[in-house]
Amino acid sequence: MPFFVYGTLRPGEANHAAFLRGRTAAEEPARLPGAELYDGPGYPYAVRHPGAHVVGELITAAPGAYGALLAELDRLEEYHGPGLPRNLYDRVRCDALRPDGSRTAAWVYLAAPPLARRLRESGIRIPGGDWLSR
Repeated sequence: MPFFVYGTLRPGEANHAAFLRGRTAAEEPARLPGAELYDGPGYPYAVRHPGAHVVGELITAAPGAYGALLAELDRLEEYHGPGLPRNLYDRVRCDALRPDGSRTAAWVYLAAPPLARRLRESGIRIPGGDWLSR
């Protein structure tokens, strides 16, 4: 399953170079419907929000790279397992939209619930859901 990335893992950003360069089979523009983006600062958080969308890319791991890449991204995003209270992000399966409108399942790192509540209450929303346009 591909990854939907929307912040520092996007092409041209620091974590793309550190974690993804040379380890992908495909990278294509996409959108994540039903989510909005908040400034970290320094990196963004996606939070579920009906009617909004987040701009990013679908990243498909190169053959043989998937398992190691998944583990490294989980560490980067401070994801320790489903529903664990120390998660900064939760890795969830979501549908991403390609430019032609087709949907594809993808892993997405969303702000964990306690953080998502704080962001909705007092976070700085990124208009248009595009980290690169902030």
